[in-house]
Order: sequence, then C-alpha cells, then structure tokens
Amino acid sequence: MDLVYARWQMGLSLAFHIIFAVIGMAMPVMMVAAEVAWLRTRRREYFELATRWARGTAILFAVGAVSGTVLSFELGLLWPRFMAFAGPIIGMPFSLEGFAFFLEAIFLGLYLYGWQKLRPGAHLFAGVMVSIAGALSGAFVVTANAWMNTPTGFRLGDGRILDVDPFAAMFNPAAGAQVVHMLLAAYAAVGVAVAGLHARFLLRHPAAAFHRRACAIALTVAVPASLLQPLSGDWAGRVVARTQLAKFAALEGHFVTQPYAPLRIGGLPDAEARETRYALEVPGGLSLLAHGDPSAPVSGLNDFPRELWPPVTVVHPAFQIMVAIGTWLAGLAVWATMLWWRKSLFESRRFLKAAMLSTPLGFVALEAGWMVTELGRQPWIVQGVMKTADAVTPMPKLLLPFVLFTVIYTGLAIVVIALIRRTVLETTPRGAHG
Repeated sequence: MDLVYARWQMGLSLAFHIIFAVIGMAMPVMMVAAEVAWLRTRRREYFELATRWARGTAILFAVGAVSGTVLSFELGLLWPRFMAFAGPIIGMPFSLEGFAFFLEAIFLGLYLYGWQKLRPGAHLFAGVMVSIAGALSGAFVVTANAWMNTPTGFRLGDGRILDVDPFAAMFNPAAGAQVVHMLLAAYAAVGVAVAGLHARFLLRHPAAAFHRRACAIALTVAVPASLLQPLSGDWAGRVVARTQLAKFAALEGHFVTQPYAPLRIGGLPDAEARETRYALEVPGGLSLLAHGDPSAPVSGLNDFPRELWPPVTVVHPAFQIMVAIGTWLAGLAVWATMLWWRKSLFESRRFLKAAMLSTPLGFVALEAGWMVTELGRQPWIVQGVMKTADAVTPMPKLLLPFVLFTVIYTGLAIVVIALIRRTVLETTPRGAHG
C-alpha cells in the first residue's frame, strides 16, 4: 500500500501544481497583449487589465513556486531510487528550468514595480521576458517527463546509467510533440477560462467595454491554440504509437492486434473480458491515425504480459475526456472566428453562454491528459528501464504524509481562490459598462 500512497501523493501534487504552471505560461501573454493595446490606444480598460492580470500572475506564480518546490522534495523523498538512477540525465533539464524560473521571477518583479520607474519599452520588454521564461520553464520540465516515456542518451551497465549524452536525452523522440502539446494546452485552457469568466459578465452587461476587451484578448490567445491543439495531439499520438505500444493500446482500449484496427469513440474497457464495450467504432480509423495506412496492423494489449498493462479502465476514459474537450474547444474556436468575421462576436448570447460553460473545461482536459501520460506509462517510471515499484522509497507509513498534503493543498486552494476573487475578479472598474 505504501507504493499506492506514494503514487497518490505524487499525483495529487502534480494535479495541483499543473494548474499554476500553465497559468504562469499563458497569463503573461495576455498581460503583455493588454499593455501593448494600452500603449497603442491609451484606453484605460487595457491598463486596468494589464495591472489586474499582473497581480493575478504574481499570486499564482508564488503559489506555483511553493508547489513546485514541494514536488522537488517529493521526488527525492518518495522516489530516491529513481533520482539516484536518473538524476545524471534529468538533472540538466531541471537545472535549466531553475534558470528559467529565476529569470521569470526577476522580470516579473521588474514588471510589477516598474510601471512608474521604467520606460514604456523597457517595461513591456520585462513582460515579454516573463512570457518567454514561463514557456521555457514548462518546456524544460516536459522534456524530462518525455525522457521518462522515451529514454535515450545513455547506455546501461551493471544496472547503472553510463555514457550520458544530456542533449540526446533532453531532445528525446517524445520531447518535441509533448512540449508543443503542453504549451498549446496551457494557452488554450487559460485563454478559454479567462474568456469564459468575462463572458459571464457580458451576459449581464453586454455593452461593458472592459469585459469586451478582456474577452477579446483572451480569445486571441485561446483560438489559435485550440485550433492547433488537435494537430499537436495527432503528432503526440503517432509518437506514442511508435514508441509505447502498450500505452497506445491502453489509451485506445485496443486489445487484439489487427490490421484495419477500428478507432473507438467512447466505450468502457473490460480488462478481464479483454474487450471495450459500448464504443462507436470507425473501421480502419486507428490504423490510419497511428500509421497513416488503414491496413496497417496495430498492436493490442493481448501482445503484452498482463503485469505490463497500464490501467486501461482509467487510461481509456481519461483519453476520451481529453479528446472530447479538445474537439469541443476547437469547435468553439471556429465559432468565435466566424462571429468575429461577421463582427458579431459579443452580440451572440449563445456563444457567450457556451464560452461561460467552457470556463473549466481546458483544465479538466489538462488533468485528464496528464493522467493519460503518467498512468499510461505504468508499471514503468522510466519506460522499459525501471518499474515504479522499484523506485519508491522503503520508508513505511506513507499514508500520513498523503493525508497531510491533501489537507494542505485543500487549504491552499481555498486561500488562492479568495485572493484571486479579491484582487483580480473584484467589482467591475468604473466606466466599464460603456
């Protein structure tokens, strides 16, 4: 059970931290866009948006720093054998992430306190650097996770990692697809969430200039990311199909190796019966998506020993949730583009209601996607090299820290929500209703 508690604690910590990580990537982009608009137009609403979003970025950056530090400690305390084994490789991307983090912190401080002290161009440059550093910070961490999925850049000797090539390890086969997919997911999730929050106010006050401009900036970030996300997902899926055959079979609920493998939409996998029930099947669809050829054979879970199966009953539904939400957000982006082209974006109450209801969906997709990534790799912590059970600490009674961290994260979440409500989502500024 200690292995289960260690995995639950790590999963809880990752699920909590990822929210702040993606906001730290995407919110500065909107903050900078608002400042650019203010410098060009001198409209007060844009200045108010830039300062509010900067305050929100600062709060969430601080919480993300704390939760990220906790994760660093947990890697060493819960998974010491993994760190001893893989530390020489993942040390480089984690060190680079640390540099990006400090760069982000420095320029965020300049941005927050430099409104009156820096020239406009220098102040805007600080915001741009916050955006770039935030994206780099996330990208470096994702390359380390990608290495765990497709380990390269070393050789094994006497159970140890030898001849490490840190660049080959960091630029492993899964790195490019995972980094692009993660960055787009961050921009789409945060952009849609912010647009949805302001759409809620626009349903009450349709002429509110402040919320119109806020929603427009958020959609400028969310729409391209949401449209590109299915393409990056296809790229990531093809990488998994080549490099992690059991994981690919699990996320598709695919048990029997066959050509013209069907693409399953929905369905409930039954691991004992070795079939996925109630799915809508598209003949040859899975073969086409995985290999570009509808007649290409796709390996099923039956080809692998039962003890090497990922938890298919969890991975497949999580994958379906991620894909369904990604498809919906892409459709919402197309809808927004059509309304913008017709100059009726904020006149459509149906669209505003859809955007409001979509507020949390990007984050749900993010959490589901990380479940697919992490659970889909099980029972391996490093694919094909080290099992999760062999990496966990021998320290007993891990239930206690799991319960303790659950309470702490719950309390911290309540505090963050209260702070954001008071500093970012406070009452509409004067003059915002037109």
